[in-house]
Amino acid sequence: MFTGIITGVGRIVAVDALGSSSTHGKRLTIACPPDYLSDVGLGDSIALNGACMTVTALDAATHQFTIDISAESLTRTAGLDTLGPINLEKALRANDRLGGHIVSGHVDGIGTVNHFAQVGESWELRVLAPASLAKFLAYKGSITVNGVSLTANRIADSAQGCEVSINLIPHTVENTALSALRTGAYVNLEIDLIARYVERMLTAPTAT
Repeated sequence: MFTGIITGVGRIVAVDALGSSSTHGKRLTIACPPDYLSDVGLGDSIALNGACMTVTALDAATHQFTIDISAESLTRTAGLDTLGPINLEKALRANDRLGGHIVSGHVDGIGTVNHFAQVGESWELRVLAPASLAKFLAYKGSITVNGVSLTANRIADSAQGCEVSINLIPHTVENTALSALRTGAYVNLEIDLIARYVERMLTAPTAT
């Protein structure tokens, strides 16, 4: 489990194929801030842009670790096979503060950045989410964008999907890889865990 509070900004420095066909996945090498790996071991979970992955190798001396990502995961996420900055979050400990909201690290859909611009001291981010996720999104509700726990300030439904408007304070822009977003970029979205269970309770068949 995670909280959506980014603990470091890393960089994908290498993407290597695990096989010769489209059914094979990739091996990613991620460089991270100094001492970030001091409490990380093989098999630990780290969320990369909101997608939970397993550490398969690490080199604390060079501040790098690797993960293997399947072809299936690559088709359901965005930005995990491209060199560049990436949000990192280590798995939640039982005694940690829940600073954001409960995040599972499972990407529910891929959104498209419709707008990203500075407004006053803050930044406005508008993301078009798939129509299938619209029922899980609500005004002042939580949504995870590339692993960052954020609050929806406005919701606008359309035939194309559901546009979520979000305000980013300077601290968030300066301390996450969201600063690299541009109009047209794809982002990983995770809906609020509670909304997912509420929808299941309301739609599950009733025992007779």
